[in-house]
Amino acid sequence: MSIVTGVTVRVPAKLNLQLAVGPPRADGYHDLVTVFHAVSLFDEITAEPAGRDGVTVSGEGADRVPADGDNLALRAVAALRAEVPSAPGVHITIAKRIPVAAGLAGGSGDAAAALVACNELWDGGFGPPQLAEIAARVGSDVAFALLGGTAVGRGRGERLTPALAPATQYHWVLAFADGHLSTPEVYTALDRQRSRAGEQVPAEPELDPALMSALRSGDARLVGRALSNDLQAGRAVAVSRAPQDPGRGAGTGRARRAGVRLGTDLRVPGGQRGPRPGPGRVAVRRGRVPVGGPGQRAGAGRGHRLRGEVTGPR
Repeated sequence: MSIVTGVTVRVPAKLNLQLAVGPPRADGYHDLVTVFHAVSLFDEITAEPAGRDGVTVSGEGADRVPADGDNLALRAVAALRAEVPSAPGVHITIAKRIPVAAGLAGGSGDAAAALVACNELWDGGFGPPQLAEIAARVGSDVAFALLGGTAVGRGRGERLTPALAPATQYHWVLAFADGHLSTPEVYTALDRQRSRAGEQVPAEPELDPALMSALRSGDARLVGRALSNDLQAGRAVAVSRAPQDPGRGAGTGRARRAGVRLGTDLRVPGGQRGPRPGPGRVAVRRGRVPVGGPGQRAGAGRGHRLRGEVTGPR
């Protein structure tokens, strides 16, 4: 038996290779069709036992990340604790490298990493399907951060289907505008712009077959030509209304950086732990805890993964 004193997980950022936005729903959300793609830009999250829940954030943009109950990682902790009422307090430490408010799902990724870390720390035993259900309640992009790779998202983005595409390694360049915009502001600007233009918006957005064909081919030029994002129009309107520093532009660009097929796993250094029995439970073998989504295997694919380490005396 080992005592776990901390779990550290690295979580990747994501790009939206397609984002098709439907009209606003009665609940204020929009139905989407999006193609998520995980990239090799990571935050690192550590979960440690504590007297009460708390969060500490360091790194790029840390001053813009909530350090209270509005933090998505703490919301994820609360959502998991609802399923594990006896779970003790936990302190989450977030070391950020994913830019804040850049559309890269840094906060959602941190929430996913917190779910994985606390599931291990508390010996929750939840497998990928159960964690994905909890993730969907926390935020629209959180479930994808658990899955990784390339996947099609529908609904609010929480209904995922892994894309049938090879594990091609692309190289992306990320370009960020000055300043930051909230997601609701951008959606509101898009709705307003569409309304003024009298645009008829399909109730159910459609997946772009040209993009999916390009991804299956692994041809970076074809993928680049097929990128699309309905929010670019809404973002341009929102940026035009945002305060600007004199002499500084609000340049935008498609976000690109080394995207790879990702699985998710935890590594348990220093020895082995026996498998945990039971359907749907995470099995720990040869120092690895596979927690990847459908079609993923611990150790499969190329390049980077959401991964972590379990620490403590043995």
